[in-house]
Amino acid sequence: MTGAEILFFILAGLSVFSALMVVLQRDVVYCAMALVAALFLIAILFITLNAPMVGVLQVLVYAGAIMVLFLFVIMFLNLTATEPRRRAWLSFAGLSALLLGGVLSAMLTQSEPAADPVAATELFGSPEMLARSLFNDFVLPFEIASVLLLVAIVGAVVLAKRRS
Repeated sequence: MTGAEILFFILAGLSVFSALMVVLQRDVVYCAMALVAALFLIAILFITLNAPMVGVLQVLVYAGAIMVLFLFVIMFLNLTATEPRRRAWLSFAGLSALLLGGVLSAMLTQSEPAADPVAATELFGSPEMLARSLFNDFVLPFEIASVLLLVAIVGAVVLAKRRS
């Protein structure tokens, strides 16, 4: 086992652990902080895949902006009571996790590794490939999303002006 594989398994284990903490924590602030840790670990995984732009965008957009909004909403709502645990959901989640683990282990034992995995990922995550894909293949969804965001911003401004 190489050093890169050991690093991958360490990062993957930490990612799974922090994702489990998001689901299993009873305090919402701890859940949000575990989500920040999971997002940072995913960004590190992207960087190890030679996709630094995707990793940096992961940190900036998700771990930065989106989590600030989540924490703002949590603090705005001032949630003090913890949610009670439900045994039925916990047992269903455990059973689903075991089933998923069995399916994934069966898939991993039957697959063959790629002949040259580095050649397939040379341009993965580079700014050039991301821009080419975004502005050639996905230009219509990109423009639709920008128009929807513009309409949402105008609507928020109109609603804010109406109340003041």
